[in-house]
Amino acid sequence: MSIRSKILRELEKKPRRLKELKDKLGNDKKVKQTVEELQKKGKIRQKSGAYFLAKDAKAEGTLECVLVKLGPSFGFAAPENDQKGDIFIPGRALSGALPGDRVLVKLFDKPKVPGSREGEILAVVQPRKDFVGTVIREKERLYFLPDECPFVRLQVKKSAAGGASDGDKAAVELLSRGEDYEDHRVGVALRFGSAQAAKNCAKALLYAAGVDRHFPEKVKAEARKLEGIQSSDLKKRTDLRSWPIFTIDAASTKDIDDAISLMAVENGWELGVHIADVSHYVKPGSELNKEAMRRGTSIYYADSVIPMLPRQLSNGLCSLNPGEDRLAFSCIMQLTEDGQLRDFRFEKTVIRSRVKGVYSELNQLLAGEETPELAEKYEEVWSQLPLMQKLYEQRAKLRSERGGIELETEEAKLQLDEDGRCVGIQRRSRGVTECMIEEFMLLANQCAAQLARRNQLPFLYRVHEAPNPERVERLTGMLRVCGLPDHFSGEAPTQKELAALLDSTRGTDLQPVVHTGVLRAMAKACYEPEPKGHYGLALEDYTHFTSPIRRYPDLAIHRILSDWLGGTSLEELNRRYAWFAREASIRSSACEVAAMQLERSTEACYKAEYMHAHLGEVFEGVVCGVAPQGIYVELENTVEGLVHAESICKGEPQLIESMRLKDPVSGRQWSLGDRVRVRVDRADVALGRVDFSLEETE
Repeated sequence: MSIRSKILRELEKKPRRLKELKDKLGNDKKVKQTVEELQKKGKIRQKSGAYFLAKDAKAEGTLECVLVKLGPSFGFAAPENDQKGDIFIPGRALSGALPGDRVLVKLFDKPKVPGSREGEILAVVQPRKDFVGTVIREKERLYFLPDECPFVRLQVKKSAAGGASDGDKAAVELLSRGEDYEDHRVGVALRFGSAQAAKNCAKALLYAAGVDRHFPEKVKAEARKLEGIQSSDLKKRTDLRSWPIFTIDAASTKDIDDAISLMAVENGWELGVHIADVSHYVKPGSELNKEAMRRGTSIYYADSVIPMLPRQLSNGLCSLNPGEDRLAFSCIMQLTEDGQLRDFRFEKTVIRSRVKGVYSELNQLLAGEETPELAEKYEEVWSQLPLMQKLYEQRAKLRSERGGIELETEEAKLQLDEDGRCVGIQRRSRGVTECMIEEFMLLANQCAAQLARRNQLPFLYRVHEAPNPERVERLTGMLRVCGLPDHFSGEAPTQKELAALLDSTRGTDLQPVVHTGVLRAMAKACYEPEPKGHYGLALEDYTHFTSPIRRYPDLAIHRILSDWLGGTSLEELNRRYAWFAREASIRSSACEVAAMQLERSTEACYKAEYMHAHLGEVFEGVVCGVAPQGIYVELENTVEGLVHAESICKGEPQLIESMRLKDPVSGRQWSLGDRVRVRVDRADVALGRVDFSLEETE
């Protein structure tokens, strides 16, 4: 059979890339030459790297997509330049495609579900090469289970095992692709250690996300050249080193970027929020700036941090460490006796923090639990604390009156042993000083946004839009199932109505369910170059000014405000920053979302590691979610796990309004907010998943 006939026979089966034809037929040069001849003669066509028979109807009406989800017997492909939604791919039509593959999809003329879009994958035109997952051994062979689709087994090539063994967390490279999953071969590129250790799983997640723990040498070299405060730095700065300024953070915090001061003045208060002047050191066009913008944010997980800036800056030159002179960007605010903002100014300053305050210690002092050690430590700033508490209470009252929404979202505090294993989980408590600092930072951020809007500066605003009607409808349905009356007077709730709803459930079993439901109903806050208001805070103007060591938008805002305060014309500011504000808004929003997802994923691994040590034990929890596969239960320690439907339902489970699961045989129902007792059945550290079984009460 001629090479021409062989090529046409292969394309009769399915569309193929040139590399696939070469792999199957050999004789690279002859295959390539023949393909080109067939294409010129109109016998075959090419689209997105895949070749088709010209007579084949499959060559027409195809969509280029990315396979975004792969289930045990299905997948979803997201089309490019198409806003009609994802395409359902049944298992028989996946053609061995993996998540992240760029594929060609042919839509079915008659989908099984009317109105939906279903199709088949004709070809993988751009395969994804790298994956992270777990290596297992079966019958003397090594297989790799990708984290994104652990039900898929990819065989590890013997000569490319890289020393991996059963149970290793690893990164692999796809070496060859076959007709189906069992024909693919992978090689181990990197081993992280046992998949039963959360710290190894966290490293793998960071690797998969492209997060680099280390800075490029040219960035570190630039950081090493930076010097501390020079006499020339002080010439155009206001000297506030005599002010009783101090910081309040967690005891473990090393990258301290905000400090505060408060003085009672005639007819009110003078509140100072003093922020590390990172823009003095990180200049536009520098290697430090390029790397900071690429990272977008610092990433915090367990007891670790991947900083946005090298530690010489984040923990050193820029950090507002006690007893050391530091350059700052200060927002000095004048407030009335009842806490109303009257005026404000921004100044470049030099400060010296009196003490590194610790939340838990100051909460103890404000609760009247003074000790000689704490009294001595906070002697220089103690007089400000009661005044700060009073101002905070005034500001919190004003926020409540305007409809500011205060969600009680539960954060976990992980306790690790000396080997990095999670040995304890607690709900992170928020005392008065945590709330106080948050309120003062909100006010400084508001002032920065007001200044930018008034002067029409190119800027990065923090925007939070009102929830859309579809999400509000889901929230209303959830409230109905929870037995709560309708709190909304119109189609869209006002901020005050949402705030009242949250207050009505605070401290009850329904708090986690309702507060999480409201959070899910909200739009995602993002960065935009235009001021569109902040729904959750009930503010017309808002931005992020107070964390330039760990967030790039704050650093960018400092740079813009610094130039404006220095006398740069509006025309020149627009020339420098209008394009930058648009680009930085998009990139910073994406970096924030990626970092948040990564922090959640790593935390889930540590939680599963903790629960693995408690297999078989019984805990109390609250139903926080329902789905066809079962009910999700949240424990008091914030761990969430799944009770599988088949373990509690004798018949086909019925999902009612996405809020209640019913067993049609026994008639039993489980609703959001129900308190239940569960036994820990399984904890998969590698995937960060926990499975429960319902513990029946007598």
